[in-house]
Amino acid sequence: MSDTIKLHESWRLPLADQFAAPHMQALKGFLQDEKAAGKRIFPKGSEYFRALDLTPLDEVKAVILGQDPYHGEGQAHGLCFSVQPGVRTPPSLVNIYKEMQADLGIAPARHGFLEHWAKQGVLLLNSVLTVEMGRAASHQGKGWETFTDSIVRLVAQKEEPVVFLLWGAYAQRKGGFIDQSRHLVIKSAHPSPLSAHNGFLGSRPFSKANDFLEAKGRGPIDWALPAIGADQKAML
Repeated sequence: MSDTIKLHESWRLPLADQFAAPHMQALKGFLQDEKAAGKRIFPKGSEYFRALDLTPLDEVKAVILGQDPYHGEGQAHGLCFSVQPGVRTPPSLVNIYKEMQADLGIAPARHGFLEHWAKQGVLLLNSVLTVEMGRAASHQGKGWETFTDSIVRLVAQKEEPVVFLLWGAYAQRKGGFIDQSRHLVIKSAHPSPLSAHNGFLGSRPFSKANDFLEAKGRGPIDWALPAIGADQKAML
């Protein structure tokens, strides 16, 4: 897997042991077998590590943790909560936009493409990086969780302060070891329609994140998403 992966060079050496580990070799074999059986896997192979390609380790300012990629046609592209240009904004992201508007006064974007955040140092990391089309959570327990745990630990070991936005119990368990004397950990309910009204809406994570980053001299994140250009629509 390490010979063909596409990710920023800043991650390659720190993750070298992970890519050589038995669980990743087993995962590679599993994915090859699934594809050989004719199953469709999302996102496409070149985007498995898109979050690590867009957000270098030394530039991470914030981390948002998700669970699995979207399993619908044309949705997933390697960033948690994000969908490709031209795809309807998913319900959890709709609620994220609602909270962003209430918190910062930013009108909801007319798309769900979050690369603008990733390019500013927001690591949009799913715990599991692949999924079979139409089968939610189908690749859980295959080795991805151990790999992404190592990514979270690498970020948590950074000297520079980072904001971790942990939405829902799953993300909070995954980030349970983060040193809160150095980093800011913002916890709330998940933005899913099933739970958003139980503590996500009204939690003001975006202003809290920016206040912390500014106080630490790292600069705020521009959460406002630009309109999708013709070149991005052509990705479809």
